[in-house]
Amino acid sequence: MLGDDEILTVTLADSVAALRLDRALAEALPGLSRERIKTLIKGGRVADAGGTILWDPSAKTGAPATIEVRVPVAAPAHNVAQDMGLVIAYEDEHLIVVDKPAGMVVHPAAGNLDGTMVNALLHHCAGQLSGIGGVARPGIVHRIDKDTSGLIVAAKHDKAHEGLAKQFAAHSIDRRYLAIATGRPMPANGTVDAALGRSGTNRKKMAVVAEGRGKHAITHYRTVEPLKGATLVECRLETGRTHQVRVHMAHIGHPLVGDPVYGRQRKPLSDVLRNRNFVRQALHAAHLGFIHPVTGNEIALDSELPADMRELIDELRV
Repeated sequence: MLGDDEILTVTLADSVAALRLDRALAEALPGLSRERIKTLIKGGRVADAGGTILWDPSAKTGAPATIEVRVPVAAPAHNVAQDMGLVIAYEDEHLIVVDKPAGMVVHPAAGNLDGTMVNALLHHCAGQLSGIGGVARPGIVHRIDKDTSGLIVAAKHDKAHEGLAKQFAAHSIDRRYLAIATGRPMPANGTVDAALGRSGTNRKKMAVVAEGRGKHAITHYRTVEPLKGATLVECRLETGRTHQVRVHMAHIGHPLVGDPVYGRQRKPLSDVLRNRNFVRQALHAAHLGFIHPVTGNEIALDSELPADMRELIDELRV
């Protein structure tokens, strides 16, 4: 350590002699993304063994060569770390997958400045976060609604964050939800291909909009089990848009049971929900599959339905 910098010394082998400096360093330093390394180079924080500062990320590297990279210690996050007893589905030094309960907000925002999953991760991962963009915080690459339960992944450093973000952008993440939809979808299995955008009448809601006005969105659904006045369905996301499952199922006439925004419950289903005090959309992120952004291993995780949904399904069984 020198001042507030961590000094990383890298010896570049002959195999990277033809590569750009930023790419060669990104391969040698798995905890730093290429974009982060570019920023460090342009900030005068990369030098050769003689102390000469290397300013150009695109310069070819000579090899063998010893390079010093000065990485500022990650600044502390502004959010407060809170011990909230997270349920961890998977964790290593690069990333963490949380099995989020319904009712927990993912990210602090106006009205929810603490008590969020980020606050809990700052406590759980204390000392493990090497910085996302120079800040010691978990790298959230996707979100699930406050009242949706299930699996969500976060990165512990830039390299993992960048690798996960690329997979989400390429729609290669395997995300499957279990949902209780009202009525009986026909056909029993199908695909909803409908763009989503902000509602023109309520900016807090999403809506199906004309192609070109919103973001391309595709949901594949299949019937798992018919229920009384409802159906347990699995929804596989080809894209991941805000409220996608909720809006797409409502769009085909089968809003999710308990959805306070996109659904309206009728008797006798409404009586069942009231008696059970079931006051959220019946939606659970049950499966998450991706390629580990550092090791390259396939990660496939499943989460059991929470008790409130299991008990509701039991009561609605035919």
